[in-house]
Amino acid sequence: MPEITLADVREAAGRIAASIHRTPLLSCAGLSDAAHCQLWFKCEQFQRTGSFKFRGACNAVFSLPADALSRGVVTHSSGNHAQAVARAARLRGAPAFVVMPRNSARCKEEATRAYGAEVLHCAATMADRERVAAEVQRRTGAHLIHPYDDPRVIAGQGTVGLELLEQLPDVDIVVVPVGGGGLASGVSVAIHALKPTVRIFAAEPEGAGDAAQSLRSGILQRCDRPVTIADGLRAQLSERTFGILRAHLDSVVLVPEEAIVRAMRQLWERTKWLVEPSAAVAFAALFQPPLDRIRRGQRVVVILTGGNVDLDRLPWNEGPLTAAGNNLTQ
Repeated sequence: MPEITLADVREAAGRIAASIHRTPLLSCAGLSDAAHCQLWFKCEQFQRTGSFKFRGACNAVFSLPADALSRGVVTHSSGNHAQAVARAARLRGAPAFVVMPRNSARCKEEATRAYGAEVLHCAATMADRERVAAEVQRRTGAHLIHPYDDPRVIAGQGTVGLELLEQLPDVDIVVVPVGGGGLASGVSVAIHALKPTVRIFAAEPEGAGDAAQSLRSGILQRCDRPVTIADGLRAQLSERTFGILRAHLDSVVLVPEEAIVRAMRQLWERTKWLVEPSAAVAFAALFQPPLDRIRRGQRVVVILTGGNVDLDRLPWNEGPLTAAGNNLTQ
């Protein structure tokens, strides 16, 4: 597997600069006081398509030659990567085929179609997502843009780290959500190449804790039935992202479901930002061990990954989470 380097991230930054937003680094005095640290938020909810995913999708699609684009691109996603690939393909004038689980949030599926993609449904399992995407690829010849296990996607996500260091060069701690690990991998590669003293923590839902188990055991682990409201973090690490994160992460902080919902609501109420559950996980992690101790007095950046929320199904209006019912989707 090719290594992802700072040069790859910088190349991605140049490739996508004209197409993405340089998202703000914002603070909230009340939340800084509550966390007993100097706290900033890297606000990727203000990125095009509403999440950081557009960076990686844009870099991957824009890397393709014209002859490959003529056959289109295909991906599988339950929401944010789906929208990102659809939008990036539209900018290049290429067809996009997106495989989405049947329980994906209606608002995210509608947005993906609005960007011009053809949406194909599958069962709500990774195996079926990959099976249907492979069928589409065989039928159309479309180029696969994997949601996270792709060096071009990882390099694109790493541009978040470049911007963050430009905006706050003296940062001490960065907290980033982890699902498949594309964002955490790209950000950690970029930041540690430029400032290796920064401590990087990944935040993960307790109900989808494969990254924590993998880093603890030193062997890639699987979570067969992830159950969490943070739908964007239900993906599993790949061999590629596992290898990168083993080399860079300080640790993975596990976050209970009730803490995710509480953090999401607190962000909405205190900052007025529309933040989705997967983004709120990183803020919630500040109040879990070991960050509840380590963060104090430090300069901390929490990466808020997106703001695509199904407003018809807000988590504080829902009943208890179940494997079948927690489908605020990625």
